[in-house]
Amino acid sequence: MAISLDDKYLAETGPVHLTGTQALVRLPMTQMRRDRAHGLNTGTFISGYRGSPLGGFDQQLVKARKFLDRHDIVFQPGLNEDLAATAVWGSQQLHLSPGARKDGVLGLWYGKGPGVDRSGDVFKHANAAGTSAHGGVLAIAGDDHTCKSSSIPHQSDHAFISALMPMLYPSSVHEFLELGLLGIAMTRIRAAGSASRSSPKRSRRQR
Repeated sequence: MAISLDDKYLAETGPVHLTGTQALVRLPMTQMRRDRAHGLNTGTFISGYRGSPLGGFDQQLVKARKFLDRHDIVFQPGLNEDLAATAVWGSQQLHLSPGARKDGVLGLWYGKGPGVDRSGDVFKHANAAGTSAHGGVLAIAGDDHTCKSSSIPHQSDHAFISALMPMLYPSSVHEFLELGLLGIAMTRIRAAGSASRSSPKRSRRQR
């Protein structure tokens, strides 16, 4: 069987060999394939701000452009972390746009620890607002506990706790995909639950 370096993004079965940042690139492709299999016409919007320890993520996204395009995945770097987070938050408001061509948009934000700090206001408001039922959002934070490439050591847990955002801790490259898909499912389940709770209220007002 022929083996290609492109298998890390193209292969849909069997093992693939990739780095951690490449696994993060593969993640939205896998979710888009799952959505297509369930008859959903969804897309993905990715934005963030470059910096260690996620400094190579945006570079891998640029290199994988032809694969992203096939799955309706748009990568647009932010001018800074909080503007990128605000743009991702906006991707969950698709239902407010008349004539929307997608059933939902998955949003991915990435940044290092200080970017988590400066995006706190957006995280709190976006988390309170929730996601769309066929969208969902993941915030991918890279912490530098030993201050190897940052001005100060950083740990994002407390900032995410303050914003009431659930956290997942992958322990391997393999779990980048598994827990990433789980995180997306968690945000979608929450959105579906919120919609079902609000529907009786709308019915009573209509009556």
